[in-house]
Amino acid sequence: MVLTPSVMIPLGSTAPDFELIEAVTGQKFSLQQLKSQVATVVMFICNHCPYVKHIQAKLSEIADLYEIRGVSFIAINSNDAASYPEDSFEKMKESAGKNFYTFPYLFDESQEVAKAYQAACTPDFYIFDKNLKLVYRGQFDDSRPGNEVKVTGKDLTTALDSLIAGQQVSTDQKPSIGCNIKWKK
Repeated sequence: MVLTPSVMIPLGSTAPDFELIEAVTGQKFSLQQLKSQVATVVMFICNHCPYVKHIQAKLSEIADLYEIRGVSFIAINSNDAASYPEDSFEKMKESAGKNFYTFPYLFDESQEVAKAYQAACTPDFYIFDKNLKLVYRGQFDDSRPGNEVKVTGKDLTTALDSLIAGQQVSTDQKPSIGCNIKWKK
């Protein structure tokens, strides 16, 4: 595991489009099909990363609460499944069920989507407004495995609350930190 921060692409960037296969249903979905007229959260996660595992329960809880408010959550796994079998398509389906994901969990086998988003780590979060313009990128909250800080999702929810309320999202944003995306050689 290489501890890696997120890239922090420029705010205002347009969400790159994609079409990927969802692990639970086996259906193909595009960003255009999954986006919301309120806010769209695109997150790069995986099955084996301890930083993702650390927030999974709270992430599922927050997704449930904000999906009711019209926010779309989209999870993408871009890890090299050949080198990291725990992140395989089959294991994604298991993880989605075990962690009660109500959001689509998509497989980026080619890793082209992660490259388009400049995703660097798991977890890596991006919030886009109704026009798919980036208003937030960075961490879930200040909690990390072993740092004794409670997992709250505060950074993500604060940005979502501002966006939903029609307010400016604070530009004071901290990079996410986690395992590097496992790139194919």
